Amino acid sequence: MAENLFLEDYITLGVYFCIVLAVGLWSTFRPNKGNAKGYFLAGKTMHWIPIGASIYASNIGAPMFIGLAGSAAGSGIAVTIYEWHAVFFLILLGWVFLPVYVSCGAYTIPEWVKKRFGGRRLRMYVSFLALLGYILCNISGEIYTGAIFLQQMLEWNIYLCVSIILGVTAIYTTVGGLASVIYTDTLQTVILIIGATVLFFMCEYTCNITLAIIEVGGYAAMETKFMNAMSNETRYNRSYYSCGVPPADSFHIFRDAVTGDIPWPGALLGLSTLGLYGWGQDQIIVQRTLSARNMVHAKAGTLLGAVLKLTGFLLFVIPGMISRILYTEEVACSDPDKCMAFCNNKSGCTNIAYPLMVLRLLPKGFRGLMLAALLAALMSTLTSILNSASSIMTLDIWHQFRKKASQSELMIVGRVTVLVLIALSILWLPILQQTQGGRFWFYVQSVRSYLIPPLCMMFLLGLFWKRTTEQGVFWGLMLSIVVGFVRMVLDFSFLAPACGSNEVDARPEIISKVDFLHFATILALFATIAMVVISLCTQPRTEKQLHRLTWWTKDDKAEPELTDDEDEEVHMSFLKKGKEFETMQIQENSQTTENDEAGEQRLKTKCRNWVCGIDEDAKQAMTTQELKEIRRKMTSLEEDSKMKIILNASAIVIIILTIVLLVYFG
Repeated sequence: MAENLFLEDYITLGVYFCIVLAVGLWSTFRPNKGNAKGYFLAGKTMHWIPIGASIYASNIGAPMFIGLAGSAAGSGIAVTIYEWHAVFFLILLGWVFLPVYVSCGAYTIPEWVKKRFGGRRLRMYVSFLALLGYILCNISGEIYTGAIFLQQMLEWNIYLCVSIILGVTAIYTTVGGLASVIYTDTLQTVILIIGATVLFFMCEYTCNITLAIIEVGGYAAMETKFMNAMSNETRYNRSYYSCGVPPADSFHIFRDAVTGDIPWPGALLGLSTLGLYGWGQDQIIVQRTLSARNMVHAKAGTLLGAVLKLTGFLLFVIPGMISRILYTEEVACSDPDKCMAFCNNKSGCTNIAYPLMVLRLLPKGFRGLMLAALLAALMSTLTSILNSASSIMTLDIWHQFRKKASQSELMIVGRVTVLVLIALSILWLPILQQTQGGRFWFYVQSVRSYLIPPLCMMFLLGLFWKRTTEQGVFWGLMLSIVVGFVRMVLDFSFLAPACGSNEVDARPEIISKVDFLHFATILALFATIAMVVISLCTQPRTEKQLHRLTWWTKDDKAEPELTDDEDEEVHMSFLKKGKEFETMQIQENSQTTENDEAGEQRLKTKCRNWVCGIDEDAKQAMTTQELKEIRRKMTSLEEDSKMKIILNASAIVIIILTIVLLVYFG
């Protein structure tokens, strides 16, 4: 079968990139971009549809096409739990976590951390850990998996492909801010769903015709064919190439607690700690909901994101499994030498399951569309990561050292942060090429299991237990991170024997017997005990300091009584310090006025202001009442009574539907 792109495909790709770039740049001319609220929260004017689409697109990156589909090709539908469990946590975000974040007027999650617990070290710790996680897991994972399908489809130089993608991504992320990210996410979500849906139906059509299973039905026939989809080496020597045999529980989500690759206790408990943080506390997702024009749109956006997450089973898992059926010798290869010849990876070739189907099943033009969807997923997630990292660096780190920084300075720092992350990502490529891609999905999840559970417990305790103290949380995190780091070092120091190597498993039992999801549960319990014990031994914050910062105080009318050091936000802090300002004017240094500038100099100044996000109109004065009204709208939890009933009923229906699906396929 043909495995090259044709003229029609390149035309589709070109049109796609032009449209995406145009949408991203168009959003830069919208109002409210020349200040921090506009750049980082899209002016808090976003509609629920773009919010939901952006939540979905922010998470559906190249790892889903490569990692999720590849894991499904290797071991069946169990990996679906990573998609469906997100439904519950997205609803928790809209109904439980978000009201607290909005009520206190936070721009970023580390900002809420500092307000809730006080002090500077905890906010800085969370900020640096988030940036480190973006580099080690998020950005590196996107680049690595993106390089895999680009290599399969285009046969271009990896550095050239990734550099071009990152370059285009950086342009509209740097210039446009969160509004640019959300609008392009909406466009890319449409392309993503259309492309993946077309491929799904092509898979169904091909399987029914090629495998002659019309009489027995698609899914039932797929079960039989998948369980027999083994390479010739595996078929003739199952004991030696046992890793090439599909698991007996391939069509069950919940698997054996000891021998399962995704054990059911870990899926219910350990994965929940990762999900709670990833969907309810991570800056990338939360920032989209914070940009909503009100709580109704925020909740509706989370519901739309939850519904879209249910589609992962059809769009990624099933196609990955069908790819193994259609291209067994390549996708299910078990001999290291043959795997190296097929995909340049001795550990296995399940990662190429999705790209193979795109190249071999789709007709001319549609291949370009699907490649556009893949690139959309990659770029969408990268834009989300870069914008969120920019927000954290600017508002949570830079502003701690430059308390009187102007709006222009903060905007420039945000843009420079994006460019620096882009450069670091490109420099990281040689290291990524040394990573064994056969276990990529579980690699990412295991790293998250060693770092995230303590952070999850910090948020839960901070939201629901007023007695939690800064000292308890900080030292609980310190102790937990040591435990997690030790496990991570051991995990990557003692590797499991390669398939077909006939080597003895010499790993310590803490590695071979304790799955990383089980370890996540243990680490969360350890962190909780440490935080609770230390908090009980230290002085808690007063009730007045907790106004609007916990679930129990989110509806308080009074603002929290914070010290100047604790209340350093750049947006509305002056309203809480009791100062009667007649007007506020954002000061921007300028050596000469516009009237004195020559035409050429004036043009240069306007170009500089546009690139740096400096809005001259932002200098206009605002009265104290206007500022207070803005603050009230930003922190309002008001909801229309009819819409509230509709949203609550919709949330219940979606939860029930998800539970039914889990029970049926469990």
